[in-house]
Amino acid sequence: MARIGRRSTASLRSTSRDRHGRGIRSSVTGPHLRRQRTRLDFFDSCIASAVEYLRDLWPDEMAKVRFEVAAVPPGEPSKHGVDRWRVDVARRIVVLYRVPIERLAHLHKDDEWHRRSLIESCVFRAVAELLGKDPWDIAPERYRHF
Repeated sequence: MARIGRRSTASLRSTSRDRHGRGIRSSVTGPHLRRQRTRLDFFDSCIASAVEYLRDLWPDEMAKVRFEVAAVPPGEPSKHGVDRWRVDVARRIVVLYRVPIERLAHLHKDDEWHRRSLIESCVFRAVAELLGKDPWDIAPERYRHF
């Protein structure tokens, strides 16, 4: 009987966030501060806004396109370097690789606007490859101020 009681206590302890009797963990920022935005959140929001923009511009062409995000490309790098994205035209899938896009970029100014522009340009170039169009034709009004 005592043995069964220990197992149930151990299983409760492993799933509970109440460690060492200190109470359940809260977020790092606390209840009154806004949650910090991570690199993953920023990357996902950049891709989501670029995809939404492209779906508005090209509703028929983008109707059945699926976007995925992976950390790194599978396998060894090709002779041309590390892939930033992969396009499967037959299945209408675009896979963007977060780590190569973020880490292999050589931005002249490392701020949020330049990082967002880099991520969006990767989305635009991948979609251009999927649709068989020139990347500048995909989003002609996006960078009108250049």
